[in-house]
Amino acid sequence: MSEITANPKSMKKIILRGIRTELLKHGGATKVELSRKLDISFPTISKFINQMEKSGEVVSLGLDHSGGGRRAVRYDYNADYKLGLAVFLERTETGYIVFNCRGEVKERRDVAGVLMEDVTSLTAQIESLITKYPKISSLTIGVPAAVSNGRIIHIPDYEQFQDLDLKGYCEQRFSVPVVVENDMNAAVLGYYMHSRHKDASSLVYLYFGQNGPGAGIMVNGRLVRGSTFFSGEISFVPQYDNRNFRQAMQLAREEALRGKADFDPVSRLIASITSILNPHRIVFCNDEVNSAMLAQIATGSTAYIPAEHLPEMAVSNWKEDYLNGLQGLGLELMLAGADQNDE
Repeated sequence: MSEITANPKSMKKIILRGIRTELLKHGGATKVELSRKLDISFPTISKFINQMEKSGEVVSLGLDHSGGGRRAVRYDYNADYKLGLAVFLERTETGYIVFNCRGEVKERRDVAGVLMEDVTSLTAQIESLITKYPKISSLTIGVPAAVSNGRIIHIPDYEQFQDLDLKGYCEQRFSVPVVVENDMNAAVLGYYMHSRHKDASSLVYLYFGQNGPGAGIMVNGRLVRGSTFFSGEISFVPQYDNRNFRQAMQLAREEALRGKADFDPVSRLIASITSILNPHRIVFCNDEVNSAMLAQIATGSTAYIPAEHLPEMAVSNWKEDYLNGLQGLGLELMLAGADQNDE
């Protein structure tokens, strides 16, 4: 049986991640089953399981059913051993969920927005939650901004957050691993993770929301962030002689207030996305677009591109997808994150 070849610390992390993943996926396993599944020797698995049981990370379910030989002990993961915190920032609200390693939500709440204030207001909210739930061991933050490795590089209207290394700031403040992600990247991840149609692996998720238009892009099941992490900033897509998409949408909203629906900017955008990416599906937020509007957008798009190449168009709950994406990123941190067993 082959052991994982890596330096000792990396090998420990790989083994621990494998054990955690298997136990959470299958709801329990014996040491022999883990050894076979992970292709790691029984003595090594036994050593790790014993350490994890001692720390409370795994629990014994008792003796397994007899197959004619010696009955083995079945183990399960203690889903509440670690908790994750996901936070999303919008202009008027901050939403958060606290969840365990199985994704079970312990608390969910919307509180006052902090984007109009500063990072100290945000960290005060986070600190109160970590005080309430000391087992929080991962933090994911969604922002309406372009993000490069945790640093906010483009966030119109909220200059106090521009160029802020929010990941580094929060990791230093709270001593937990942190992911900072663009809101639309998180939304398209959440939609894909919970989609019943995984064959639609190339997706574009559009949202016109409180902070201007944005898109999350997934190609062949992989999130596209771009070479400078600027992917999805569709506000800048030029559409008319002197207007980009954001400016065109503002005029369209003004026309809508006068009772004149104008879907041409969105139809043009769909045609541009289709001709460049040719995705399986384009997803809209369900509180912005209904089925009748989708039909008009699709019809309008055929003025610019052949109808047979248009992707499927769908609507979804953006807030739920957003939180699901942040939660998924947090679960990844929890599976891989360091604690006393990882040292």
